[in-house]
Amino acid sequence: MKLTTYQRPSLLWPTFGRLTGLQDEMDRLLEMPLQAWAPALDVHEDKDGYTVRVEVPGMKREDIVVSLQDGALVVSGERKEEKITGDTEVHRQERYYGKFSRALTLPTAVAGDKVKAAYKDGILTVTLPKAEEAKPKQIDVAVN
Repeated sequence: MKLTTYQRPSLLWPTFGRLTGLQDEMDRLLEMPLQAWAPALDVHEDKDGYTVRVEVPGMKREDIVVSLQDGALVVSGERKEEKITGDTEVHRQERYYGKFSRALTLPTAVAGDKVKAAYKDGILTVTLPKAEEAKPKQIDVAVN
């Protein structure tokens, strides 16, 4: 059996046929991902700082890079593809492989020297304490 791409029939004039073909091509291009993959992440904030959790299962700690660049947290790395040897046939492959990079602009300044990152059970947890000047401060009201 041979599979062929469906093409819409021309409606009224040949020009419309070309336009629908262009529409099909645009639809195909827009459905393509802009990068190979991007891990899911959660961001939480409290009065002291931010906690970012990134899903990167199956990766080694040394394949993950965490950095602060111009007020943004950047998490990048590469998940290596597993080599399948022998006469094994792949029936389904849904996991993503290759390089990734996620950049998160932080809304307030953080204490860069106190940022910590930990990796456990496929979850990267980055703790970003707020800089002292970015923390909320209570101001006492004086009586006149």
